Amino acid sequence: MESTEETVQEAATKHEQILKYIESLKIGTKISVRKIAEKLEVSEGTAYRAIKEADNLGLVSTKERVGTVRVEKKLRDNIDKLTFAEVVNMVDGEVLGGLGGLHKTLNKFVIGAMQQDAMMRYIDAGSLLIVGNRSKAHTCALEQGAGVLITGGFGTSEEVKQLADQLELPIISSSYDTFTVASMINRAIYDRLIKKKILLIEDIVPSHMQVYVLKGHHTLKDWQQLHEETGHGRFPVVDEWNRVIGMITSRDLIGASPEQTIDKFMTRNPLTAAPNTSVASAAHLMVWEGIDLLPVIDVNRKLMAVISRKDVLKAMQQIQRQPQNGETFEDLIWSGFAEERSKEGQAVFRGKVTPQMTNPLGTVSEGVLTILMTQAAYHVVQEVKKGDLVMDNMSSYFVKPVQIDSEIEIRPKFIEVSRKFGKIEVEIHHAQTLVAKSMLTAQFIDQV
Repeated sequence: MESTEETVQEAATKHEQILKYIESLKIGTKISVRKIAEKLEVSEGTAYRAIKEADNLGLVSTKERVGTVRVEKKLRDNIDKLTFAEVVNMVDGEVLGGLGGLHKTLNKFVIGAMQQDAMMRYIDAGSLLIVGNRSKAHTCALEQGAGVLITGGFGTSEEVKQLADQLELPIISSSYDTFTVASMINRAIYDRLIKKKILLIEDIVPSHMQVYVLKGHHTLKDWQQLHEETGHGRFPVVDEWNRVIGMITSRDLIGASPEQTIDKFMTRNPLTAAPNTSVASAAHLMVWEGIDLLPVIDVNRKLMAVISRKDVLKAMQQIQRQPQNGETFEDLIWSGFAEERSKEGQAVFRGKVTPQMTNPLGTVSEGVLTILMTQAAYHVVQEVKKGDLVMDNMSSYFVKPVQIDSEIEIRPKFIEVSRKFGKIEVEIHHAQTLVAKSMLTAQFIDQV
């Protein structure tokens, strides 16, 4: 048994050694399983698993026609920026030159549909010029520090390719036309803007956070000592490889003698989160399960950090202040509805059924009506509770079909509300006739 544990521990050490080696490589260095295995004297299987994890961590990027390359780990602040390598994949492109610059990010793209002199006024370092087979424009763009994407499947001269290699700025050829290429890139940037406003756990946890832990063989006496040093009452319990195996709190140790080990009292297989878990999901999990401390683990279940309910709820306040950089389908559907007040002072939302909201029969989609009722409930909640709402249940009745271009009125009303729970009734009317009705129950994620 001991030899098996030693083998596992040795494999884990080699895995970490490979990750550290990859991290030390220069940006743009090409990586292969065989080379890593030979360099660090490990099996190809171990090298492959470590490279896959490095890819998940954002240390390397594997692209068609390029291979695996050491890249700069993307910061969440720069999530809206694409790399040239991503553009190559997106447009099914061929790299004609400047392979060494594929890891670089582009700040904007410029369509070269004008005279060359006018074009140069819009190009600066970090741009991507989208243009046809105009070699002089290719040269000028490279000299300005920009990459080049040639549409229509055209190539370029050998001199331009040599200049691209020398400056490490990619020159890419794609068979798509200019409009299609620009639409693809614009869609990708737009999608990233939506992701940018989703706050993740890794955004709120410090990179070098000090985590206080206990091990299974520690005793109540050890817990008391750590409690006195830190002032904390809850600690993750880890094994010898720093993998989370339990959670221990002061409540668990009631009645324990000072010399009893905590593995007999801890909560085994505790709930955990990954760095890429959204803060909203973590908040829902902690409120729903009634827990105050959530371990954050990597892909190997090794403990990276812990977050408290207080950390999560503070972060939820940041979400409310983030700019709406990219609109989701819910944003687009709800944007056509204006809030008014009834004679009784109740919130009423009025808007029109647009063509995008309809099903193939020309009536409003039931899914769209569900979104409208949910959004109305969310907005009326904001008047009573400043926290966020997490839906538990929704019962909907679709009474009558609603035609395209119909004016509809949404009337949400609180039935019951407490500190952590709410029940909301939502009705949709058209021409003073009830067309849909819903009863929603939800939990509130209170803000601190």
